[in-house]
Amino acid sequence: MALLRFAPSPTGALHLGGLRTALFNHVMARKLGGKWILRIEDTDQSRLVPGSVDNIRAGLEWAGLNYDYGPGAGGPSGPYFQSERLDLYRKYSNKLLDSGHAYRCFCCPSRLTATREKLLKAGSNATYDRACLKLTDEEVTRRVRAGERFVVRLNHGNNNQISASNDIIFGRLRDAHASLPTDPILVKSDLFPTYHLASVVDDHEMGVTHVLRGEEWLPSLPLHLDLYGALGLNPPTFAHLPLLLNPDGSKMSKRHGDVRVSDFIGKGWEPEAVVNWLAIAGWGRQSTSAPSPDNSSSGSLKPKLDVVTMNELIDEFELTSLTQRRTILDPGKLAFLNRQHLMLKTSAPGDLEALTTRAEVFVKQAYPDSPYANSGYIKRVLLTLSDRLNTLNELPAAAPYFFKPPDLTSPEAIALKQTVSGDKYRLALENTLAELLALSDTDLCTESLKATLHHVQSRLGFRMKEIMNPLRHALTGVKAGPGVGDIVAVLGHRRTVKRLVHALQVDRLSAIEIRI
Repeated sequence: MALLRFAPSPTGALHLGGLRTALFNHVMARKLGGKWILRIEDTDQSRLVPGSVDNIRAGLEWAGLNYDYGPGAGGPSGPYFQSERLDLYRKYSNKLLDSGHAYRCFCCPSRLTATREKLLKAGSNATYDRACLKLTDEEVTRRVRAGERFVVRLNHGNNNQISASNDIIFGRLRDAHASLPTDPILVKSDLFPTYHLASVVDDHEMGVTHVLRGEEWLPSLPLHLDLYGALGLNPPTFAHLPLLLNPDGSKMSKRHGDVRVSDFIGKGWEPEAVVNWLAIAGWGRQSTSAPSPDNSSSGSLKPKLDVVTMNELIDEFELTSLTQRRTILDPGKLAFLNRQHLMLKTSAPGDLEALTTRAEVFVKQAYPDSPYANSGYIKRVLLTLSDRLNTLNELPAAAPYFFKPPDLTSPEAIALKQTVSGDKYRLALENTLAELLALSDTDLCTESLKATLHHVQSRLGFRMKEIMNPLRHALTGVKAGPGVGDIVAVLGHRRTVKRLVHALQVDRLSAIEIRI
């Protein structure tokens, strides 16, 4: 059975790059009919940030990425915190020491620094002179018993190097041992393992079959394969995910805008949209439909829409279809995808109920005294605005006229009114009002309103714009928004009539002021 893992360090909040790595582990595990692990790699005790694990777990849960084994879920290979597995790492480091594939190094930091400088001046690429490799067993034993601090280094000269390696995404890689430090450290002086030893040991002990991780670990792959070789273990299949970039092409980091998943949660982005956004970044998703007319001669396939659900992602995704190039995350793409996923949710009854519950919080915060901040009404507003919202928490500001009377004296409202010349504004409202007063609340529907407006237009001989703009001004006070019919359907008969009457009163007062 395929087994994958997402292994973050608890050194801060879950960020987009980490979420993308977790996503692809989740997708590939489900695609291969396997499972995946959340493993917390907390061996660097100096960098731990309190609350990080809870933040990581909350971000994964929000995104719908439910791991099979790990903190809170249990599993057959726990514990899933590396700080609780030190005896296991000690066993493997002792195995390497006993076989001569590793040795203890007692050099102090000042000597190491002086050695590096000396080697650099001599034109050597080495970072250590391997002095402690020459110590006798008796000397090592004596110094250990004396309580001297030491690290455990890999003996890279013990013929355990693997000259080349393969990666699912990057293909066959050339030998990169020259870029590694001389005899890398496997166990630190605090007796905690480095990432290199701990990840290799845990992946083997837990039975991980596929390692999907960020491109930043690609230079370490030769070292990890050497460790598998030195321990006599079969390595898993590796795939390194190209890095994500900021819109300016710089490497994504916490210093450049929103990269934390919690930032996207707080701003009301839909988890499905964020997951979709991360999934298609660098993924050459294509349909199997016939070529489009524009490129039929080349035989290339027409790209499918960028909107993809989790089930479609699991069904269609292939690691080999990921580009090797680093990918820029386009914020505009996320806004587009979020609108699409909001529309999908408003068409599904269960999802619509959940959206309404979330939106009610935002509306009550913005309009605590509004009698219309209730779930039934908000659901109607959501259905009307679903194709106009970038995020759900934009709802209160996107259409304030649904929750409070419009301000007809604002600059935008005045500009809208001025698009209709002379008495046409007043005539359009008066005639529409007369027609609406002849209808009851139950009679007012999309078809009856449409008939009413056409009747008013025919009687007055106005262009439809000269009917609609006065109505939009009276009902909303803003130029953009849903169709007038949709607005009336949400407001209802009584509130529509009341706003038309109020707009006519404001218009008469304005006329009196002009005459005075």
